[in-house]
Amino acid sequence: MKTILIFFISLLTPLALIGLALRILLTPLFYTVEYNMPYFPADEYGFTKEDRLKWAPYAVTYLTNNADISYLGDLNFEDGSPLYNERELKHMEDVKRVVQGALNVWYVSLSILLILLILSWKFNFIPDYLNGLRRGGWWMVGLGVALGLIAGAGILLNPDIFWNFFVGFHTLFFEGDSWLFLYSDTLIRLFPIRFWQDAFLWAAVIALGGGLGLAFGLRKYA
Repeated sequence: MKTILIFFISLLTPLALIGLALRILLTPLFYTVEYNMPYFPADEYGFTKEDRLKWAPYAVTYLTNNADISYLGDLNFEDGSPLYNERELKHMEDVKRVVQGALNVWYVSLSILLILLILSWKFNFIPDYLNGLRRGGWWMVGLGVALGLIAGAGILLNPDIFWNFFVGFHTLFFEGDSWLFLYSDTLIRLFPIRFWQDAFLWAAVIALGGGLGLAFGLRKYA
């Protein structure tokens, strides 16, 4: 029973840490810092930093609220033209399903970990519970290092490394080429590839930090 408990907790721990990283990246903190980085690419079609900070919150908020696609579809530029075209709106609907599905997995994993904590406390399995968290932390370290290397190599060595990973990621979660857009489309102007490289890198850093904290902070329970 103890072995099963430890194994189950170790499986849930990376899900909880990755979900935490995702939720942090879906806050204004990340895109605000990102747009203010000196290396962040300018928009050749005219968006200023202020424009990005004006429009990006709508896209990020849409992913976590209960609104339908009209939340984005009703947005217009000053000349009255729509901010997003139909292809972009369809993709954002798909992204919302993926993001909210991932967040639901996070909520469930946290809930199960909490229930197991209560049961472990009741039946005197706390050391085993903590040992499961420690092992899960090590699993997260491995995943975080792999993700960080992919994102870092794409930034420092060869952009194709990250691009191939990015393509594979979208192929896994989206159908066909529905996620490919023109450089002049609003989604690309707001969120160029460098944005996603940094997002994956920071997700790895956050999750890796959590994994290291559990792996080394709970060593005495090994």
